[in-house]
Amino acid sequence: MKVVINRLSPPSIEVLESIAHEQLKLLPAVFQPHVEGLVIRVEEFVDEETMVELGLESEFDLLGLYSGVALADKSINNTATDVDMVFLYRRAILDYWCETDEDLGNLVRHVLIHEIGHHFGFSDEDMAQIENRP
Repeated sequence: MKVVINRLSPPSIEVLESIAHEQLKLLPAVFQPHVEGLVIRVEEFVDEETMVELGLESEFDLLGLYSGVALADKSINNTATDVDMVFLYRRAILDYWCETDEDLGNLVRHVLIHEIGHHFGFSDEDMAQIENRP
C-alpha cells in the first residue's frame, strides 16, 4: 500500500515506519538477501547515550543509525547477541525534509541505503552509485 504524505500534518512514527518498509522492498537486488530480518525502528530522536558516544551537538544531527555487527565482522563461530537494526530518527528526518523539500520516500531511502551500506562496509561512493540505481 502506497503511503500518501501531506505536508500539513507531519507523518507519525507508524507512517514513517511504513514508508521505510516500502523503501526497503525497493532497494536494489544486491541488498535483498542481506536485509531479510532487518528490524527498522523509528524513534522521535536519537537517545542521549548515543549522542554522547557519537559526539553530537544536537539531536537533529543524526537521521539514522545502523545497530548490529557489520557484515565484515561477522563470523560463523560467533552467536549474535543483538539483532541487526536500523534506527530512523523521525524529528531529524522531518526537519531535513522541510528544509530541503526533498521527497520523503527518497529521503528515507537515502538514509536506509547509507545505514545498510555501513553494514556492508561500502564507501560513500559505493552508496551514491547504489542510490542512483532504479
